[in-house]
Amino acid sequence: MSEPSVKPYLIRALFDWCNDSGFTPYLTVQAGDDVQVPREHVRDGEIILNISPLATNRLLIGNDEISFQARFGGVAREVRVPIDSVRSIYARENGQGMAFEPATEGEAANPETVTGTSAQDADAGKEEAPPPARAPILSLRPVGRDDVPPTDTPPPAPTGGDRPRLTRVK
Repeated sequence: MSEPSVKPYLIRALFDWCNDSGFTPYLTVQAGDDVQVPREHVRDGEIILNISPLATNRLLIGNDEISFQARFGGVAREVRVPIDSVRSIYARENGQGMAFEPATEGEAANPETVTGTSAQDADAGKEEAPPPARAPILSLRPVGRDDVPPTDTPPPAPTGGDRPRLTRVK
């Protein structure tokens, strides 16, 4: 039995950190065939999604997929992203977050399996091959400011002394 992936737990932790810190959590997603996103917003095989509570409805960050409803160009759309397709999660305001390297074929199947020679071969005087190095299920690196793709609209500039107000947009 393989161990559960740590990736969904890290995504949830960084999502919570962004929200607790007043930042906007963004996901970078590899838009493959198994990803349900608006294709017209995919650029270079990737899409960047704002997953803040204000931008999403019914957000669920599960162990296998992230799903929510969001508006794209004023139209409500269902979004489903397998956890394996998430490439990074970061705060829009400062670029801090985490990037995930894609898992290669077979890494996640059974990372604990070690192959070697049989006991008979070892008894016959044959040298036992060293076990293969354990490949990580995913490699992590911090996302720096240079890794954050530019956004179309900058965050709103703070105004001098005005209290924030909620504006209803219909």
